[in-house]
This record gives sequence, structure tokens and C-alpha cells, in this order.
Amino acid sequence: MRTEIIRTKIAEIEESLKMIRDNLPPGFDEFRSLGLIKDGMHKRIEFCIENVFDICAIINTDLKLGIPQSDDDILEIMVRKGIIDQEIQSNLKLMKGFRNIIVHRYGRIDDRLSYEFLSERLEDFDKFIMIIRDYLRK
Repeated sequence: MRTEIIRTKIAEIEESLKMIRDNLPPGFDEFRSLGLIKDGMHKRIEFCIENVFDICAIINTDLKLGIPQSDDDILEIMVRKGIIDQEIQSNLKLMKGFRNIIVHRYGRIDDRLSYEFLSERLEDFDKFIMIIRDYLRK
């Protein structure tokens, strides 16, 4: 398995999460007025989410776990194989939905939704990283 690529992607996620945490203000009103800093956080979280799904795809491909038709299929395969649990699967689906909002800017990005995601969901990345690191050690 391409463990070094996975480890590099994990390091990139952690670096981006640190930047977001370091710049995320404690209140929504401050967040709303951040301008380019807010846009930078959006790009960093998009990058994190893409890396998460890249890691899942690498594991699926390298271990020949199955032939998926979509990212959701990869997640389902990883649950069946015991690599992630259903809670992580659900969290990853939420990440993907948020990424789609950022990338496609559906009706512009809702600052409230964005602030809530950044304030409440960053731990989901930490949990995912812990699970993948444990899996790589086995």
C-alpha cells in the first residue's frame, strides 16, 4: 500500500486544520467579516476533504477491496471491511456535501453554515486521521 502518500496527505490535512483553527474567530459576526481569510479557510477545508477522499480511494485501490462506482461506494466498502465505522462514514458524507457547496458555490456560500461546519466538524478530521493511522500500523 502507498503508505507514504497517505502519510503525506494526512500531514497536509493537519497543516490545513491548524491554519483554520488558528484563524477561526470565536464568534460568527467576526467570521462573517473575514473576507479573504474566510475564503482561504474555505479553500483549506476543501483541500482537507479532497485529501480524505483521496486516502479512502488509495486504500480501496491498493488493497483491491472492490470496484466502486462513486465515493459513497468506497465508503460503504470500507465499512464492510471494518476500516471505518458507520459514524465515520456518515461524517465523511457530510464533509463531501460541504465540499460540494464550497466548490460549486450553490447560491453563494452561506456564512452561517460555513461557520458551523468549521466550528463543529473539524474533530471529524482528527477522528478519521486517528483511524487511518491505526489501520496503517496494523
